[in-house]
Amino acid sequence: MKFETHRRVAIISLHTSPLAQPGVGDSGGMNVYVREMASALAQQGTECVVYTRADAADLPREVVVEPGHRVVYIQAGPYHLPKEALTDIVSEFIEAVVADIDARGGVDAVHAHYWLSGEVGHALKHRLDVPFIVTFHTLARIKGAGGDIEPGYREAAEAAQLGCADAVCVSCEAERSELVDHYGVPAGRVAIVSPGVEHAIFGPGDRGGARRAIGEHEDSQLILFAGRIQALKGPDVAIRALALMDNREARLLVVGGASGVDGREQEQEMRLLADELGLSDRVRFIAPQPHHLLSTYYRAADVIAVPSRSESFGLVALEAAACGTPVVASAVGGLTSLVEDGVTGVLVQSRTPSAFASALDAVLDDVAMATSMSMAGAVASLDYSWTAAATRLNNLYDELRSTALLECR
Repeated sequence: MKFETHRRVAIISLHTSPLAQPGVGDSGGMNVYVREMASALAQQGTECVVYTRADAADLPREVVVEPGHRVVYIQAGPYHLPKEALTDIVSEFIEAVVADIDARGGVDAVHAHYWLSGEVGHALKHRLDVPFIVTFHTLARIKGAGGDIEPGYREAAEAAQLGCADAVCVSCEAERSELVDHYGVPAGRVAIVSPGVEHAIFGPGDRGGARRAIGEHEDSQLILFAGRIQALKGPDVAIRALALMDNREARLLVVGGASGVDGREQEQEMRLLADELGLSDRVRFIAPQPHHLLSTYYRAADVIAVPSRSESFGLVALEAAACGTPVVASAVGGLTSLVEDGVTGVLVQSRTPSAFASALDAVLDDVAMATSMSMAGAVASLDYSWTAAATRLNNLYDELRSTALLECR
């Protein structure tokens, strides 16, 4: 059966606001996902309130993004806290969210994004007696917990959430298989809800005009890396690959900023690496850009490099393809579903600088192949829309609401 009234969903994004600038700190594809998905859900009649932690004193209590989609900033702990310290304020965050939900008349479901938010969602399921949905985006056993928190703690928290969640959302079949194989989650509780792309913004356009807009020469050969400056995303692989390429004229644009506790140091290391390899005149570092402006950088590039160590999906690769830019990406996670090797781009199996250099050379040297990949990628991207993703998610909310809640395992 359908909801008798419009749906009301509490969306938890504890550690980062969906309104934050992507490419800075902990903000990236997940922020875009939460913001765009909530707006698409709202446009289909689902009232979405996104709860995130206030990390600055000048933030408003609430921001109405559009009718039916609002972001609420919760006061919990000191404003400036590193992500690895956020476990200390989870209980305080939970109490504030419960109070706000009660004041608004309750919700029909709680949907958490990332494991820290999952700690909140897990508690809210039992406090409010509503379905609990979680989208992890990354998992400790797949990504490695890194500096986020002690790995054993995070793995135990994820395992508890996986055991109790009424549904676990993933972006693609590869991510679904990882959950089933590595965590033993019953396939029936895993729902594939692929991200979308805003085609009104991300679409093919004039490459020369795009290059002029970003201050590049029209005749340049440009490789683009777009993402946070962190080891997981592999900016060092892109820089080292440029040094090994046969093409000595190609330039690399690195669009992104520092991320994590050691972010500033890593960013400086990337600049020093370019200098040490004699690439200071061929590598241009560009500050993180507002999401909609990234489309100009995608259009300006001949090819985009995505040398990530792991990716649950790879939104940058999808947006680049929608703009008609061939993708050279690591053969990991969701990228293997998104990039059709030899058709819309190249999947690099070894993730070494030399392998990326060969793949980038191949695309830049073969104009006919690059043109074919450009066209095929733009067409393939049409299968992904936020409207379709929201429809799938709303159907899932309805299914969970119409059945008895699963007992906590």
